[in-house]
Amino acid sequence: MLQKLKKKIFISLAIAGLLYLSFTIYADYQQVAKAFSKFNWLLFPLLLCLSFMNYFSRFLKWDYYLALLNIKVKKIDSFSIFMSGLIMSVTPGKMGELLKAYLVKQTNDTSISKTAPIIFAERITDFISLVVIGLAGAYAYDFGRSIVLGVGIFFILVVALISNRKIAVAFIKQLEKIKFLKKYTAAIYNLYESSYLLLRPVPLVKMSLLSFVPWLFECFGYYIILINLGVEVSFLWASFSYCFATIVGALSMLPGGLGVTEGSLTYLLVRKHYPKDLAVASTFIIRVVTLWFAVLVGVISISFYQKRFGKINEEALEL
Repeated sequence: MLQKLKKKIFISLAIAGLLYLSFTIYADYQQVAKAFSKFNWLLFPLLLCLSFMNYFSRFLKWDYYLALLNIKVKKIDSFSIFMSGLIMSVTPGKMGELLKAYLVKQTNDTSISKTAPIIFAERITDFISLVVIGLAGAYAYDFGRSIVLGVGIFFILVVALISNRKIAVAFIKQLEKIKFLKKYTAAIYNLYESSYLLLRPVPLVKMSLLSFVPWLFECFGYYIILINLGVEVSFLWASFSYCFATIVGALSMLPGGLGVTEGSLTYLLVRKHYPKDLAVASTFIIRVVTLWFAVLVGVISISFYQKRFGKINEEALEL
């Protein structure tokens, strides 16, 4: 399975390479090179630390959800599994992080249908915090309001649907009537029960509030990059820009939001009348220290995981 993951990562890297090349041509290669030379690379370790703090904060959320579902995993194993899931950051909407559910199954034989909703709950609470930051900026700068509002309303409806047991159970019963889904009925009920527990009001509010912490770490990293390149913007604008680009990148359902996230970050800076070279350079740096650093951490973590627990078992991927 690891070979398949490596293949997907290499494909994503190849696509990213072509995209970044086109961005460089768009902004003029020599000017982009000059912009990179202006950047204080001594700040790079700090940016990586901010990104790692993002991952650690998100781990706390993951570990909280495991405890909520009464899934017993040692802290060191839980941390290893979570960090291994970062290898799937280049999947659409990060839903490839379902790998974490597979690894929990291999570790303690907990069914994937019980654990998988954690990844869904993580995305829900991530989007809630992104939408709140995005709305603050959308109203302050009069841009992207309808997109951010639309995403917010969609997730409110999803949570409302899952929270209404009567409607949800009735929907699942309708699914039972579909022949090829009938054999998965137990797994579907399992998925729903876990989702229902994770998205109750108290866990939802707690984890949505916690979700602000990791995103603000990355927003602060982006702000540092912009200021260091001579882009004079407020922390609110940097946060709005980063969160808005992340939202539209996720909505594109492209691996890691490739192209769309980069294009949005670049466009928002050019829209503020900053040179293309600075826009492209800042976009490249923030994507390296967030998206690609996450993949690197995932690759290293999954290698350590396999040393401890053996190769990832294909059979562990069964519901």
